[in-house]
Amino acid sequence: MQAGDPYLEKLLMEACLELVKSDALIGIQDMGAAGLTSSSAEMASKAGYGVELNLDLVPQREEGMTAYEMMLSESQERMLVVVKHGREDEIIDLCKKYGLEAVAIGKVTDDKMLRLVHKGEVVAEISADILAEDAPVYHKVSEEPAYFREFQRIENTEPAVEDLKATLTALLQRPTIASKEWVYNQFDSQARSNTVVAPGSSAGVIRVQGTNKGLAMTADCNSRYIYLDPETGGKIAVAEGARNLVCSGAEPIAATDCLNFGSPDKPEVFWQIEKSADGISEACRTLNAPIIGGNVSMSNEVNGVPVYPTPTMGLVGIVHDLQQVTTTEFKQAGDAIYLIGETATEFGGSELQQMVEGKIFGKVPAIDLEVESARQKALLKAIQSKLVQSATDLSEGGFAIALCEKAFDADGLGAEVTISGSAVTALFSETQSRFLVTVKEELTTAFDALVQDAVKIGTVTNEEKIVIKGDNNTVLIDGTVEEFRSAWKGAIPCLLNSEA
Repeated sequence: MQAGDPYLEKLLMEACLELVKSDALIGIQDMGAAGLTSSSAEMASKAGYGVELNLDLVPQREEGMTAYEMMLSESQERMLVVVKHGREDEIIDLCKKYGLEAVAIGKVTDDKMLRLVHKGEVVAEISADILAEDAPVYHKVSEEPAYFREFQRIENTEPAVEDLKATLTALLQRPTIASKEWVYNQFDSQARSNTVVAPGSSAGVIRVQGTNKGLAMTADCNSRYIYLDPETGGKIAVAEGARNLVCSGAEPIAATDCLNFGSPDKPEVFWQIEKSADGISEACRTLNAPIIGGNVSMSNEVNGVPVYPTPTMGLVGIVHDLQQVTTTEFKQAGDAIYLIGETATEFGGSELQQMVEGKIFGKVPAIDLEVESARQKALLKAIQSKLVQSATDLSEGGFAIALCEKAFDADGLGAEVTISGSAVTALFSETQSRFLVTVKEELTTAFDALVQDAVKIGTVTNEEKIVIKGDNNTVLIDGTVEEFRSAWKGAIPCLLNSEA
């Protein structure tokens, strides 16, 4: 694996930000997949020119590298730049200021060829257009799998649950839900003191220096949903990421993808790729979060069995005013607790289904992107109007998990809420497009006017307990915040210790 150096990467970024202000610069491109090959061919083809590279001049970390190795190496922290002839030293000196090595390794030509010279000989010569634009397009065989048709015929039902409190505690210990603090506490999250919201909330937020704005970032994907229904699952992956941004007070503006699948030569896998791409595309258009980059990893299999399709979505949003930044946890006793969005019996691919049944099956939760968009916009407007104290979306594990998580970082606070209908569905369903927010009691009228789908269900209390009541005022769950927090916070360290 190529070794990344975050400090060197930061220096490179700073150098490039200064470099782009120079009128000596003609073009610039980073080196990703296929290294020098893709970057040089793409730059030449887009410009309608050619390029000749002298590989003897390419800085190398090892002795005796072949032309093949140099052209395909994916070493990190590198950029390819084109500068005006005669002004190379300006760029070299600029890079030296940042402790970086910059070397002239070739020239632009007018023959539209990518030409490589190594040890005094031309070792490769090919049209840049062939490599960049005219590569053959492969139409793989796509076939809807039989399991998908079977799952679509299954009616939505609830998993059997006997003890609601014990089930909630067990769900909090699931690796997908449990606190990831053990992981992120091993890294510096302060970002040169620009961190506004550190790991643990819906999204990370950093300050844009010199402004009162912030950037919020998050990543999401539920591979179980993608496996059961790639198109719907693809929509959900984008929508949940956007929800996380909105809950942080940010307007979603862009997305990137990390597409991980099995072998595309298998018709059923290629169908998963096609359908998830369709879902992602539709969600990005509806939620106004265009894909601006990404990467693809195929043929991820173990003994010929593909991994669950996992198109992870990274989303970024802009916080227009840092005073609008919102976090997950309860803020003060007496605040009203609102649930935004109705709940349905939807457990296909859910955390509860996997835990109780030991497998996943059936239809995934449905999602209406127009409803999703409307609720996100309404909630964001309420946050920007400073009507919201805290916000989180409902995802894995459903309502009960979200309610507990809001209390975990709230010093000395708890909640008492009342839900209706089937307890299992109300507590653990993973119905989409839902949020759990708190609002100061004196602001509830203004909040109700902005967010039409919100229902007041309870109150933040000054007692560290989670009390959930059902129909006829029946107590469904009654437990201390600490007992739930201990299960949630200690799960991953315990799992790692048990496997050590």
